[in-house]
Amino acid sequence: MFTIEQIKAAHNKVKSGADFPSYIKEIKSLGVTHYEAYVTDGHIDYHGANDYTAKVPAKYDPLVIAETSKSEAFKAELLAHQQGKTDFLSFIKMCATFGIEKWAISMNKMTCTYYDKAKNEILVEAILQ
Repeated sequence: MFTIEQIKAAHNKVKSGADFPSYIKEIKSLGVTHYEAYVTDGHIDYHGANDYTAKVPAKYDPLVIAETSKSEAFKAELLAHQQGKTDFLSFIKMCATFGIEKWAISMNKMTCTYYDKAKNEILVEAILQ
């Protein structure tokens, strides 16, 4: 089964949102079935077969997530990030500002779903391969 070290090695190759599809492909090949990334402090729960979970601890001091999501502003900034115009930390801060609490990646569906604090789906995107 995959290790946190393998996940980190794959993640270190990501310089912008433009690198995200390659990252997903690589961790899927390691056996990751899905994961949740939490904007608040950067911790991530990676899941694999047979209820296997590998947890990446908090990466930064907690951010305050806006109570109300601003989905249209978020979508515009997300597009800029995916085009490589912002780095990961800028993306995280933008998510917090616009009320995004976490995103969940499904390797089976090849989707990335963004959620607000009320657990509402804000956006479901197909991950291009």
